[in-house]
Amino acid sequence: MKHFQLLIVIAFISLNVSAQRVNKISIGGNGSSVTYGFLLSENVIVNVSQEGSLAEWGVDKYAGRPTDYIQRGLESYGGRVEYYTDKDDSAFRGKLKFIGATQIKYYASFDNQFYVGKIKSVGPVNFDYYTNYDDPMLVGKIKLLGSANVGYYTSFDNEAYKGKLKSFGSVALSYYSSMEDKSYAGKIKSINGSSFSYYGSQEHTYQKGSVKSGSQIQVFNGITFYIKNY
Repeated sequence: MKHFQLLIVIAFISLNVSAQRVNKISIGGNGSSVTYGFLLSENVIVNVSQEGSLAEWGVDKYAGRPTDYIQRGLESYGGRVEYYTDKDDSAFRGKLKFIGATQIKYYASFDNQFYVGKIKSVGPVNFDYYTNYDDPMLVGKIKLLGSANVGYYTSFDNEAYKGKLKSFGSVALSYYSSMEDKSYAGKIKSINGSSFSYYGSQEHTYQKGSVKSGSQIQVFNGITFYIKNY
């Protein structure tokens, strides 16, 4: 009986941990704005900006679907919600601490100045950031999410895409350069080999710069890449 109860506890913990993961990456501003969405237990979604600040959070009861082509607003969560108090470090007092069983931790005022106040972890997923030792276009942005390295184009890259998301783990992104047609220069060219094309300035059938081919939603390694401003 004790052995059976232990198996139940282990299964519950494993399920809770596996649910705390990056579920969706939303890419806006033609790649200059990135939001990382975490799927927690009870279909709670936590969205984090590429600078490590909490963007929004709430419930999406359909979040567990393998592929979801509908973008919905988040509903309020009726479970446990706690915030850091005035007795906590000044860098994170008043910020969200618990959503259900998941704790959100932040870097403190005595940490590296480029980390202070940024999210340190969401549940078991740890965050690291680029600092002043890195390229100026990367400073303050997320460098590591759990085991996934996050890369961005640097100040040495083409003007149309420097500073934009370059890779998440093994998934690579490319963009049209400033030498391309001005109607789609800087827009996403490919995600993990899946290409995008757009109507150019000389084409009059559709609006200039509107998408000609390529899906707004791509799924790689169990993560949904959602392209905003499509």
